[in-house]
Amino acid sequence: MGNKQNKTNSTELTPKHISLLKANTKYSEKEIREWHAGFLRDCPSGKLDKKKFVEVYKQFYPNGKADNFCKFAFDTFDANNDGSIDFEEFLLAISATSQGDIDDRLAVAFDMYDISDDGQIDQKELTKLLTAMYDLVGETDRKGDKDPKHRAQEIIAKLDVSGDKKLSKQEFIAGCKNDPVIRKLLVPNV
Repeated sequence: MGNKQNKTNSTELTPKHISLLKANTKYSEKEIREWHAGFLRDCPSGKLDKKKFVEVYKQFYPNGKADNFCKFAFDTFDANNDGSIDFEEFLLAISATSQGDIDDRLAVAFDMYDISDDGQIDQKELTKLLTAMYDLVGETDRKGDKDPKHRAQEIIAKLDVSGDKKLSKQEFIAGCKNDPVIRKLLVPNV
């Protein structure tokens, strides 16, 4: 506030940024400022890099291995692909995963699972994500029904309406909404 510089830096929260974030989230200006202060406490440069992102996740999942899962999550949230997450990307990601309606939140999960960015999730992608999720929560028993490859096969067989052995965004969202067991596995916070 009161800073009349023409050039903005990555730690500044301008009225334009606040307006943009208010328009794209359900946060009030006060909440946006609180999130921003916390973000800068953790990331004084105004940028969250992959290493710090993994550190944060490790605090939430101390018994798991966060590295693989974080790679997928980080790449999803780094919207401009510059190798870091700035405050706008951070708050929009937090909002989409915590404030959005179920369709919005499932869409974000789909985007993270669609590693190849081709608009489809195939068995290989789903297996990688399930493995990363097991690592994250410290799940070591991966035999039988818990085998990620077997689990991915089952999920795709159950949700794949078109029969192409892949999941479109619509199939993923509809399937997760209609099957609470699969939803809890693939999108635990929804």
